[in-house]
Amino acid sequence: MFEQTFKNIDDVLWKEAGCATELDYAEQTSWLLFLKYLDDLEKANGQKAELEGKKYEYKLDSKHRWSAWAAPKKRDGSFDHDKALTGPDLIEYVNRDLFPYLQGFKARATGPDTIEYKIGEIFGEIKNKFQSGYSLRDALELVDALSFKTQAQKHELSELYEAKLRNMGNAGRNGGEYYTPRPLIRAMIQVVKPKIGERIYDGACGSAGFLCEAFEYLLPKADSTKARRTLQERTFYGQEKKSLAYILGIMNMILHGIEAPNIVHINTLTENITDIQEKDRFDIVLANPPFGGKERPEVQQNFPIKTGETAYLFLQHFIKKQKAGGRAAIVIKNTFLSNTDNASVALRKELLENCNLHTVLDVPHGSFQGSGVKTVVLFFQKGAPTRKIWFYKKDLDRPLGKTNPLTDNHLKDFVSLQTKFANSENSWTVDVKDIDQATNDLSAKNPNKADEEALRDPKDIISEMIALDAESAKILADIGRTL
Repeated sequence: MFEQTFKNIDDVLWKEAGCATELDYAEQTSWLLFLKYLDDLEKANGQKAELEGKKYEYKLDSKHRWSAWAAPKKRDGSFDHDKALTGPDLIEYVNRDLFPYLQGFKARATGPDTIEYKIGEIFGEIKNKFQSGYSLRDALELVDALSFKTQAQKHELSELYEAKLRNMGNAGRNGGEYYTPRPLIRAMIQVVKPKIGERIYDGACGSAGFLCEAFEYLLPKADSTKARRTLQERTFYGQEKKSLAYILGIMNMILHGIEAPNIVHINTLTENITDIQEKDRFDIVLANPPFGGKERPEVQQNFPIKTGETAYLFLQHFIKKQKAGGRAAIVIKNTFLSNTDNASVALRKELLENCNLHTVLDVPHGSFQGSGVKTVVLFFQKGAPTRKIWFYKKDLDRPLGKTNPLTDNHLKDFVSLQTKFANSENSWTVDVKDIDQATNDLSAKNPNKADEEALRDPKDIISEMIALDAESAKILADIGRTL
């Protein structure tokens, strides 16, 4: 129903000088969708209050509502071109009146878990990149044709938005940080098996794929008003550092049906993990933290195992954020299993001694399109040491890529076997007693494939060489400044 409308919006953005990339397309589409969604939500709440004989307090004043400036209508419901701003007047209004008004909501909100706070946060971070008021007018009329009134409409919009995020992720490395293949997320959730009433957390939530898929998994199980309210208000929690990713995550959750997402715009790693208390902990952690990044020394001080590798800091954070008995599924580079640096060895020791690392999934190569990095998923439960680890690795007949993306079927065998930790041609079990106690090396070979060589991917080797060269150059530069 709405697919052609989305394509037409992209056509408008393609012609707009202020929008140059898929990232810009996603960002600009997001703020327009958000305001249209908000207008539909306000109208629905107003009608509901009227039927109940109550008065509804609109969040936006009449001057700044979508129906006043974006899509004014005549009495017969047709578009009122005489009242609709366009050209330079429209850009002037959006930049100098609308955005400052919406930014002010953050200061007026009662708390970060309110829709008012989200409004202020989003428009405090995002910028209108339309330079032509005529292009913006075209986009507004297209977005106005979309509707959020029924579940079927919301579902279609969420599917189209996911496709936009996927395209954005494939457009480049920065975009790819925000998008994890949904079949992989679904497999991770099926293993972790969340229940209604459990709190689910992603401290590097990006476009909120883990939280959205967990919501889709739990929604059919919410068979009462209380259960549905629990899902809406007290189940899904996220944190995100980057402004664009934060906005995409908010919009993605809204489109999936969560009205006021509990996502906080913050650098998770600035939290000292020694300050985390029981009330701050969660039943389930699902995440794909960014790897390859470097954090400043003052941020590293928040963690007992000092390292500049962001993924290793996130892993420490996630362990601390779990309740006793809490479950986690974390995506991480496969080199974590065997790296011999002090941080890697210490972190594997921490994981084995304080958590039950029961499953390691070797993610099929090419699952993350546009990235040559090999990854694994660590499944663990906090509160008991590891005794045995079940590994799964399957060599696919055909390489994954843009024309052959990861599907649910690729991981069906893994999910099925994992329920009983069954050994097979592609899965095997390792007793922790057989692991080298000095290095805690977890890079186990499949004993069912004796000829298998433990070779690293050439792209991984090249990436590591580039990273090491950059690190060496930085160290030399730091030394040079002290001379």
